[in-house]
Amino acid sequence: MKDIQNERDHRQIPIDEVGIKNLRYPIAVLDKEKGYQHTVATISMYVDLPHRDKGTHMSRFVEILHLFRPEVSLKRISEVLDQMKRHLNADSAHIEVTFPYFIEKTAPVTGSPGLMDYTCRFTGASNPEKPVDLISEVIVPISSVCPCSKEISDAGAHNQRGEVRLATRFKRFIWIEDMIDLVESSASCEVFSVLKRADEKYVTETGYTNPKFVEDVVRDIAIKLKQDDNITWFSLSAENFESIHNHSAYAHITRDKR
Repeated sequence: MKDIQNERDHRQIPIDEVGIKNLRYPIAVLDKEKGYQHTVATISMYVDLPHRDKGTHMSRFVEILHLFRPEVSLKRISEVLDQMKRHLNADSAHIEVTFPYFIEKTAPVTGSPGLMDYTCRFTGASNPEKPVDLISEVIVPISSVCPCSKEISDAGAHNQRGEVRLATRFKRFIWIEDMIDLVESSASCEVFSVLKRADEKYVTETGYTNPKFVEDVVRDIAIKLKQDDNITWFSLSAENFESIHNHSAYAHITRDKR
């Protein structure tokens, strides 16, 4: 059969990224406690396309994933990028793997177990100037209490659920669980999926005695990241879904430690 995408293109315009986007695919990622965790990822994969080529081979992206099935973990991203460049005759390759990651957390007082889900993302890129660039990202729900509200109110203080996004580059492998722990320890209080009355009392009082602005959250996380020699770059943000405003509060820090 005629292969249209293998024909020459005469418009003299190279394409930076071409490939597949938002493919749902079962994967297994490294779990610090259990070894592996099976989940379902949304995957996007791209390569560059020279000006002379009419199209890329879309089916090969999925075929490459199948070579690594089921493990498409952070440790395998470099191999995936290498296969993408090799099988698609490309100079550069890019992959994004986004997935829910589950951790069992026990309630702080009663010890009631529950599963917390966190959105995680692995991003990998490879080009002639930089063979491999890896970024690991977690999105962590937190609880925060407003220091200003606590200071000016005769009783109580407004509090809300927030979200911290933390992305890192690193020298050695970094566990998802360690990134999540770092974020949760910097909030007014952690978020839990199961809380009995005694637990709810603990969470409420813990947050009240540890009020934080979004500015406090990102600064406290940044201090820990700056002290970690394994982290070479980080980008982090905190967003509070305000309970008394029709907008969110937001703070962001990006630092390159190299």
